[in-house]
Amino acid sequence: MHIGQKLKEKLRQDGKSVVWLARELGCHRTNIYNLFEKHSIDTQLLMRISTIMRYNFFDLLSDETNDRIDKKQSKV
Repeated sequence: MHIGQKLKEKLRQDGKSVVWLARELGCHRTNIYNLFEKHSIDTQLLMRISTIMRYNFFDLLSDETNDRIDKKQSKV
């Protein structure tokens, strides 16, 4: 999963701007564009983003983890 792309998609779906998220996080918008390129994001930062956006990005990661576990178990 590319969490940065998921963040970008959710931001777009919610009609929120990069400037809005940067302001909420207290950073420059360039940092948000850099996040969009990341395959992984620090859990503390992801928690802050989830809280600000009122969306649990960890659910996406959990679903992917469960899928990987299921595939691994089916091979046994």
